[in-house]
Amino acid sequence: MSSEAETTDARAAARDQRRAKRIARSIESFAARHGGSAEGVVEYVGRNATRIVLVGADGAWGDQVAPRYEIARRAAELAGLTLHDSFDGELALKVRTSSYEWSRMAGIQLGGGRAA
Repeated sequence: MSSEAETTDARAAARDQRRAKRIARSIESFAARHGGSAEGVVEYVGRNATRIVLVGADGAWGDQVAPRYEIARRAAELAGLTLHDSFDGELALKVRTSSYEWSRMAGIQLGGGRAA
């Protein structure tokens, strides 16, 4: 491998590490605001995005998006996030939905949201 290619690879690795650290800080902040801990699952969204679905100890949920699966996994690891293999029933039971989510879900089931 040429010196130029090694430099490019090192820069890309450093950029990916910075992204993972930034996302990890957001995950830590979410956990601190929602009971001190969080669990989650890493899921592919598409070719250029991976979603980290977060569930706080208090049942609140949120997410973070990373450009690649490897960055998302690294961010979760840096944040100390407990990861699940899938968003299964065990994790779903911990989610506390608000009236906002229930009204949105009802609107979808009944043919749309509120009339303007």
